[in-house]
Amino acid sequence: MPIQIILFISGGGSNARQIISYFQDNEAIKVVGVLSSKSNHDMADFCAAHHVSFFDMSTKDFGQYLSISQQLNVDWVILAGFLKKVPAAFISSYANRIINIHPSLLPKHGGAGMYGKHVHQAVALAKEPYSGISIHLVNEEFDQGKILFQHAIRLPLNANADEIESLIRELEKTHFAPDIAAHLIGT
Repeated sequence: MPIQIILFISGGGSNARQIISYFQDNEAIKVVGVLSSKSNHDMADFCAAHHVSFFDMSTKDFGQYLSISQQLNVDWVILAGFLKKVPAAFISSYANRIINIHPSLLPKHGGAGMYGKHVHQAVALAKEPYSGISIHLVNEEFDQGKILFQHAIRLPLNANADEIESLIRELEKTHFAPDIAAHLIGT
């Protein structure tokens, strides 16, 4: 029986698409659903084409996230650009089985309000020589869970937020899905 994962998203779903495609023919890990905190017709269509259940959660409370995850017999939850705070009750139901990706080298530029463009602007303002991604377990504190993987990239001198975002997206595409596989099945 494959390890069953569910993806939580809040944006366009670029990381979710990459993960679904990566595990499409994988016998050890199967993506069984995508829960989106916002309406996302393009992602719903992508999921339908890839035989993955899609759930528009824009009008649902967080109890429904847990209910759907349990109904689908989910083993692991992957936050792939999910911007809502995950409640403690949900975290305890999936203790040490929720993985998040953060677009900086934690512990730098993490915490409440630090997501997407906000992170890249902070990195640019700090004139960091490097940035990257952190793939970590989720606990009750924003971006404080155990770091599983980090991937860094040297930034161009005086890089702006848009340049940094572009470089970070490439790291996400390259590493997130394989790192999930490495953590879940050791490959």
